[in-house]
Amino acid sequence: MSCAYNFGNAKDPIDGTGILATEKSLQSIEEVCVAKGMRMTEQRRVIARVLEAATDHPDVEELYRRASAVDPHISIATVYRTVKLFEDAGVIARHDFGAGRSRYEPVPDEHHDHLIDLRSGEVIEFRNEEIEALQKLIAERLGFRLVDHRLELYAVPLGAKPADER
Repeated sequence: MSCAYNFGNAKDPIDGTGILATEKSLQSIEEVCVAKGMRMTEQRRVIARVLEAATDHPDVEELYRRASAVDPHISIATVYRTVKLFEDAGVIARHDFGAGRSRYEPVPDEHHDHLIDLRSGEVIEFRNEEIEALQKLIAERLGFRLVDHRLELYAVPLGAKPADER
């Protein structure tokens, strides 16, 4: 399960709970692939739809489980090849949140960071304008112009015993 939170940015849509409205791309994964000239087989379309429908950041095995439930003729090899193709085309983003498995999400329209709950594996998406400004300031103070970054926070719930930590 994935949640999106926004801290300190009045212009982003918030539903009153602090949770961002679901970020949906203006174009589907299928549309982006076709626009990039990629051949979209029916199996690739199924995998694209499964990725798009995911509310979490599934790994390849989970994508295979979900895609093969839709089309039992999809093999794990097809899922691996398709994920690599989509990643190389810049359509999906790969994340390594630990546990030795890459996890995937469609490339978002807007930047966000991740907090990973080490106990449950839940990935929480968030955006914080203070953190964004601080990262830019740090780069400038070191003589650089920030062009991109990735922030992943690994945490345990408040009140969790130290044995629950990584």
